[in-house]
Amino acid sequence: MTEASTRPASLGAAHTDLSAYDADTTERALIERRARHLGVGLLFYHDPIHLVRADGVWMYDADDRAYLDCYNNVPSVGHSNRRVVDAMVTQAAILNTHTRYLHEEVVAYAEELTATLPDGLDRVVFVNSGTEANELAMRIARTVTGKRGAVVMENGYHGNSNLIADLSLMGVAPDARAPHVAGVEPPDIHAGPFTGDDAAERYAALIDPAIAELDDRGEGLAAFICDGIFDSQGGLEAPAGYFPDVYTRVRAAGGLCIADEVQPGFARTGLMWGFSHEGVVPDIVTFGKPAGNGYPLAGLVTTDELMNAFTSRNIYFNTFGGNPVAAAVGRAVLDEIVDRDLCAHVAETGAYLRAALEGLHASHPEIGNVRGRGLYQGIALVDPTTGDPNPGLARLVPDAMRDAGALMGMTGRHGNVLKVRPPLVFDRANADQLVATLDRALTDLT
Repeated sequence: MTEASTRPASLGAAHTDLSAYDADTTERALIERRARHLGVGLLFYHDPIHLVRADGVWMYDADDRAYLDCYNNVPSVGHSNRRVVDAMVTQAAILNTHTRYLHEEVVAYAEELTATLPDGLDRVVFVNSGTEANELAMRIARTVTGKRGAVVMENGYHGNSNLIADLSLMGVAPDARAPHVAGVEPPDIHAGPFTGDDAAERYAALIDPAIAELDDRGEGLAAFICDGIFDSQGGLEAPAGYFPDVYTRVRAAGGLCIADEVQPGFARTGLMWGFSHEGVVPDIVTFGKPAGNGYPLAGLVTTDELMNAFTSRNIYFNTFGGNPVAAAVGRAVLDEIVDRDLCAHVAETGAYLRAALEGLHASHPEIGNVRGRGLYQGIALVDPTTGDPNPGLARLVPDAMRDAGALMGMTGRHGNVLKVRPPLVFDRANADQLVATLDRALTDLT
């Protein structure tokens, strides 16, 4: 069985198998060493880049060639951010230990973080990754509801532990799914089954048969878990009214609503939290990589009632989660978001970028639509004649952009959506460079 037949379409611009690389690949020797000693993993681009340093929105390879980073959501406030680095180094030189001792920095970070959330979401548990955060969120939901089942989006991704991998349907065939998982179609108003004025209601109504399916299997509904930007489904944003309707249906069935904010959280969409666009308040909010700008920091926030219900029946601790260095880093990230007014910056720059990308359609009919919010944009490539997804073209664009000095990714269940998700300090000049580079790449490829 070939590599291409066993992986999601969204990995069309990457390889997971050493045999897929040509003999003349630039860093062939380093790739072979990596394959010998690292257990699993994939590399972006068909000719991977050997990166050695980064600053702001720029990354540099071993030959000191600069690349405009239009993809990386981990260093959210910029690569090698000085405030974050200084906070990390200063605290690491004083003390780093687990959270079973008192430490002012950890408590202060929890206070500052919860202050950014709606009233009632007051209790934080710190972990190291989005996977751990979503795993704990589901444990809380199962404990509180007494049920096991979850409703998730088709082609979604929430992490890689056993439980959370079950809830991540990206690339999973229907007959290989766990009985406690029911998938529903994401609200794709561009190319999904419902695209009219009533699309939000019709997509939300898909929740009801999914809940019934879980009940029929004896699992019941513990939670609905969803990220607000529909990352692996192609960077979709929900139509107005979708989330309030879904939350009402889930809560009527006794389930909890979990907002996975690993992608949309921390100003990515132009607001601090992605769910804030939707007019809903989740029962549990999970967050991850952008919280620490690359330092392992993640967690969840929930209510007193739910946390007390969980801790009355469980003991939970995490050796490294929310350690003093992580807390210092997290506070520095929050300070950067506030002091640089990054929510407003992202909203303004994102709107500028969206208009510029949409403007390419006139000369590039292979651009079917542009979607997303803030500095998360998806560019759907299609066959201009039929309107069908065009993954064959999409898989070539990241390499062409890389060769021209700009880095972007791919996403979507058909592997036809280009993903633009730069550090939040990305500005108008960077947007202009990205759009001009994409214009040339599409011209050369078509």
